[in-house]
Amino acid sequence: MDTQTSNLHEVRLDHVASMLIQSSAESVLDLGCGSGALLQRCLQLGQFDRLVGLESSGVSLRNARERLAYWLQQQKPRVQLIRGSFEEPNPACTGFDAATMVEVIEHVQPRDLSTVERAVFELYRPGIVVITTPNSEYNPLFDLSPGEFRDPDHRFEWNRDKFRQWVSGVARRNGYHVRTGGVGEADPELGAPTQTAWFERLG
Repeated sequence: MDTQTSNLHEVRLDHVASMLIQSSAESVLDLGCGSGALLQRCLQLGQFDRLVGLESSGVSLRNARERLAYWLQQQKPRVQLIRGSFEEPNPACTGFDAATMVEVIEHVQPRDLSTVERAVFELYRPGIVVITTPNSEYNPLFDLSPGEFRDPDHRFEWNRDKFRQWVSGVARRNGYHVRTGGVGEADPELGAPTQTAWFERLG
């Protein structure tokens, strides 16, 4: 990860943590938690009573356990790590005030997005869902060629119109209100490097 991308990642995590603080959520489910960087921020903030990270990669989970060792070793830990996929039903993922998906949907095959939508928005059904994903329009400013992705594991990267269309459809189908935004220094024409969606469950 180069310096520019690394700095953006830190800004992104700070932004999502700030959004969660402002939401007054007390329980947070981090879907695709990776090495636990967002969970660590949430634990340090102290607002959250219950934090769960779901991750399919054993290597990433090991890194998360090391990062969060202090909190995991408490007598009554506020954080729990689970190995699993956010494409599957999981009773441990229900009942949360908020869920986050930070730079994860672009790792999903487009044909599987409907499965992810059903699991997250219909089965887990948190009160709030925060999603971030790359804005492909910004990629030339990272010196990427047309069609080149920011990470070789990405299955797609959307422009702002495509992202808005998708999140609007997800919200409409599942009874959520959604608003979009961006993270990072925005270009007047190309927008911000990261795009965000903030879903709030209706009723």
